[in-house]
Formats: sequence, structure tokens, C-alpha cells
Amino acid sequence: MKAFTYERAPTSAQAAAAAARSKGAKFIAGGTNLLDLMKLEIETPAHLIDVNGLGLDKVEATPEGGLRIGASVRNTDLAADQRVRRDYGLLSRALLAGASGQLRNKATTAGNLLQRTRCPYFYDPNQPCNKRQPGSGCPAISGISRQLAVIGASDACIATHPSDMAVAMRALDAKVETVRPDGATRRIPIAELYRAPGTTPQIETSLDAGELITAVTLPRPVGGKQIYRKVRDRASYAFALVSVGAIIHPDGTGRVALGGVAHQPWRSETAEAEMPHGAKAITAKLLEHAKPTGQNAFKITLVERTLQAVLAEAKGGA
Repeated sequence: MKAFTYERAPTSAQAAAAAARSKGAKFIAGGTNLLDLMKLEIETPAHLIDVNGLGLDKVEATPEGGLRIGASVRNTDLAADQRVRRDYGLLSRALLAGASGQLRNKATTAGNLLQRTRCPYFYDPNQPCNKRQPGSGCPAISGISRQLAVIGASDACIATHPSDMAVAMRALDAKVETVRPDGATRRIPIAELYRAPGTTPQIETSLDAGELITAVTLPRPVGGKQIYRKVRDRASYAFALVSVGAIIHPDGTGRVALGGVAHQPWRSETAEAEMPHGAKAITAKLLEHAKPTGQNAFKITLVERTLQAVLAEAKGGA
């Protein structure tokens, strides 16, 4: 691990300003992803800004009837919150599917959304990777790609986003609150948080340099049967091959977001119009522009079968 300097920020605005002043600075809260990457020297921040003392660890009701989740709320606490369990069961289930109890005790809301891909080439400093070294290439395209993206990718990158929580947040139409280095704030729909890889896969989000996530807000509860189903290589502590986060109403309408298939949680309102027509119709719209590799083409069938299981569960079937 390379040497770095460290500070504790007294306010969110000062944290953002400090990040803008220090080239290569990173925010640290739980550190469950960042510290691993630092040990491998994939991330080599010159300066760490501790944001644990900013009071961003609360879950509060909003005047509109939703919830405001502080950026530093631990995954364990969020999954256990009675309001989340009652009104946003999809989020609670996704969090519990996401990691071990030890990791959930440290991992934060913002950190979960901003975790980096688990592509094996990204994690191997001996391999080229356009996310780590722009312009070096993407060996995953012709290499080991079983876990990687089937849609939304590019010739420069086929990595997937690993967050389970983000899939639920996308289905729930969450918004991300931030503060910029000049103290200005904004709210970003989670659908606009992640950037497609295009020719610049190293730029993963729409956040500006130094911009700090302070909270995630959820709108009023939408009701319906909320289901999160995750398919993985082993029963626990593994990232999704495919995951489905769904909200299904008694009339058959609803929402669906996918994990494990793209650079971000994948959702299509056009596909949701097919909800009453079954899994095959939904999958055809969700993945109509899919470009799988030879190793991960099975994910398209897996999405359909997982959707079938989710729809059956919503109807009370096996």
C-alpha cells in the first residue's frame, strides 16, 4: 500500500472542498471496497478524507412521505429499519442478499452505490484494463467474461456494476443528494448516476470531481409485492450472475430492474409495459439490444427464468 495523508472533515461542504483541492483524494467511510483496492494498488489515493463524522448516519421521513437515507447509514442498519422492511421490502431483501454480516456492518449507503466492478481483469494489475489504465484495452471481451455484461457495454469495457442495493434503488426511483466543492447541492435521479462505458469506462458516474454523496431519498411507498431474487454461483457471499428486483401489483403491472447484466442496474419502462404478458415478453424488451459474449450468452435465458420465478412468487406459486 502506498503512503497517503489523512484528514477528518468537519462538514460535508468542507469534505467536498478538500477533495477538490487534493489531486487523487478519496472519501472513506466503511472502506469495504476502497481498502481492498488500495492493498492491491488498483486505487492509490494520495489523500483520504474521512466522512464518518458528518452526521450522515440517519434514516428520516421526508415531508413528501418517503425516506431520506444518510450516505453513512450502514447496510445492516438500513436493512433492519422497520420503515424500510414495511414499505420498501425490496431494498431490505437486496441488502441482505448483498454480503456477509460483517461487511454489512461496515458498508455504507453511498459506498455501496459507488463500489467498483469485480471484473477479474480490473482486479488483476498484471492485466490491461481500460478502467484502470485508459487506452490499455479490454481483454475480457475475448477472455473470461462469464460474469460480465450482456447489455449496455462497449468495445472498451464489458464490466458489470456489482451492487445489489443499487438494483433495488433503481426500481424504487431513488434520488441521490450531493454537495459540490463550492457548497452547492443537487439531486440526481439514480437512473442518471451511472455513465455508460462508451470510450471512457474509467468515468463511471455523473458526479463531478470532489462531489460528495450526502443522502439517498426514496419517494412515497408504491406498495405491491416486492421481490429480490439473486442467482449466483454459490449460496452466499457471491456477486450476482443475474438478479431481479421487482415490484408487482395485483393487476399485473409493476417495475423490474436487473443486476449482473450491465454497468448499472438495468431497467426499461418499455419492458415494464410487458409485465402482464409474462417473463419472455419482458426479457425480450429488457435485453433487446443485448450483445453477449460466447461465455455469458446464458444470462439472457437466466434472466427469463429468474423473471418467471419472480412472477410465480408474486402470484403465490412455487
